[in-house]
Amino acid sequence: MFIVVTGAAGFIGANLVRTLNERGERDVIAVDRLDGSDKFRNLVDCEIADYLDADEFLARIENGDFDGEIAAVLHQGACSDTMERDSAFMMRNNYRYSTRLLEHCQNDDVPFLYASSAAVYGGGTSFAESRANEDPLNAYAYSKFLFDQLVRRTLPERSAPIAGFRYFNVYGPREAHKGRMASVMWHFFHQFRGGGRVKLFEGTGGIANGEQRRDFVSIEDVVRVNLDFLDHPQRSGIFNLGSGRAETYNAVAAAVVNAVRAAEGSPAESVESLVREGAITYIPFPAALAGRYQNYTQADLTRLRAAGYTAPTLTLDEGVRRYVEWLMAHERA
Repeated sequence: MFIVVTGAAGFIGANLVRTLNERGERDVIAVDRLDGSDKFRNLVDCEIADYLDADEFLARIENGDFDGEIAAVLHQGACSDTMERDSAFMMRNNYRYSTRLLEHCQNDDVPFLYASSAAVYGGGTSFAESRANEDPLNAYAYSKFLFDQLVRRTLPERSAPIAGFRYFNVYGPREAHKGRMASVMWHFFHQFRGGGRVKLFEGTGGIANGEQRRDFVSIEDVVRVNLDFLDHPQRSGIFNLGSGRAETYNAVAAAVVNAVRAAEGSPAESVESLVREGAITYIPFPAALAGRYQNYTQADLTRLRAAGYTAPTLTLDEGVRRYVEWLMAHERA
């Protein structure tokens, strides 16, 4: 029996494949769209049974080629570019593809775990998994929102487990290929290593410089939750997956800079000291993000905890420290 990971060469997918390998799983089918990208490097140290292009995989499962041979599908594949303006592409790639895959999994009694997104909440300040809190601001968020609605309609009559995870701001190893869509941790690390300073957005709408707050969650926690649900197929539903804490960009920048400083044998410094020294600087808020930017997110983990996942998430300082150490050991990443 195979475990299928879609988006397998991507950030979250590759970390899932690697951790499945560490658990002894080798019968993993990696599904993705490489399209000239060098993200295949994320899979070089992984063991897989086969690689299939996303469209080929969908055609083959709909043809019955894998009937009775798939133990579970971990569906991470999607275009996650919040600046993508081609809404038709977003709907084909994120919504329609996911719909067809879900239909197959239900017809063949295959557990289906998938990536949703905290982007469905838009500019709101309430982050419980309720329709009343959802107000997507861009095509990416809408594609995730619409699929979640389909899942909600399917859950009462499901024939196999379905678990969707609304990822908040995920950071960690194997995200370099995302470029401008990589986490702020990745960008801050390379800015500081390359020029001795990190660049944060100035405040807007009464928010002070660098005081926008987001829920940042380590890829380690994201993988742990996915695999815990894989191990407990009695769980179904849509769940927030974050740290449960809202951290300022100033705090993130300081965590990255101080992690680098610690690795180089220097003491930690406060945000204020780092600003005075020029290690933290502020740039104008991009006009292109006006009305499309979440100034605040904080995952409500009540439903996740009630489902039975009780492990604590990594703190910001610990998660960033681990990530910075990995980045320094993989400078080419």
